[in-house]
Amino acid sequence: MPTVVQLPAGKALTVRAVADAFLDSLRNRNTVRSYATGVGKRADRIGEGRPLGSVADDEIGEALELLWGTAAVNTWNARRAAVLSWLGWCEEYGYDGPAVPAWAKRLAVPDSETPARSKMAVDRLIARREVHLREKTLWRMLYETAARAEEILGVNIEDLDLAARRCPVKAKGARSKARRRGRAREDFVLETVHWDAGTARLLPRLLRGRTRGPVFVTHRRPGPGKVVSPRDVCPDTGLARLSCGQARAPLDEHTAVRGPGTGALTHLGEQGASLLMLMVKSRHKKPENVRRSFKPSPEAISELTSLLAPGDARR
Repeated sequence: MPTVVQLPAGKALTVRAVADAFLDSLRNRNTVRSYATGVGKRADRIGEGRPLGSVADDEIGEALELLWGTAAVNTWNARRAAVLSWLGWCEEYGYDGPAVPAWAKRLAVPDSETPARSKMAVDRLIARREVHLREKTLWRMLYETAARAEEILGVNIEDLDLAARRCPVKAKGARSKARRRGRAREDFVLETVHWDAGTARLLPRLLRGRTRGPVFVTHRRPGPGKVVSPRDVCPDTGLARLSCGQARAPLDEHTAVRGPGTGALTHLGEQGASLLMLMVKSRHKKPENVRRSFKPSPEAISELTSLLAPGDARR
């Protein structure tokens, strides 16, 4: 449960004081780091020494526009969400203050501009000799499972069912199980991902007899000053779990920045998989999220269009 920081009695509740109290109430370090940008810059913009109750709604919106009006859609939405959470916290604990105006709306996320690569392009990338076995296994596993990188990187060897070619993952937005006394905080409802022959051939070579710890690890042990959770360290080699940033660097090196786009859902859709099956495979809960990842090739569109030709003219 978040903690409420007691503000000084008898003093005006300034923008900075309430902003600091809100940030201090957060427990998750990543949330604090993310929200500090949105709330901190917002407080500086409207005047951190002003009483919070004197700030108008439109000032909130104008500050958002000036700071992030020209930023990427995801950045705008993230900063707006941070400010919205801060002001909602103020209202919940009885601190008089403004609200985010209705005209400062959350923006619709545009479709990804990352293109879908052909199956041949994916196979050729993974077959390149200069690509390390770790990257080959990770990329093939991501392609065949249609999973997110953080889901696969979070898997431990003891979670793998190599015979059935599947494993449980903690999905994005995973729901916590009902807390009971003694139950670990990390106890979440898990989802299952499945892979095929390509991953099945590479995984045993990558593990090389290891039976526990993270599947994907760094090439070097963490430095003496770095604190790593015991679950994120291989007990046999002392190597740490590979992070998303570390996994992204080789991909950018061997392709283009922002990655090549695996196209797994596109390839399945072009083969006739239904929307429902694509949602089950990708574990997306909304059809529009699947649509963003579905980018059929011009050849597939041409083949589909040929179905509209007269009966005697179909290719």
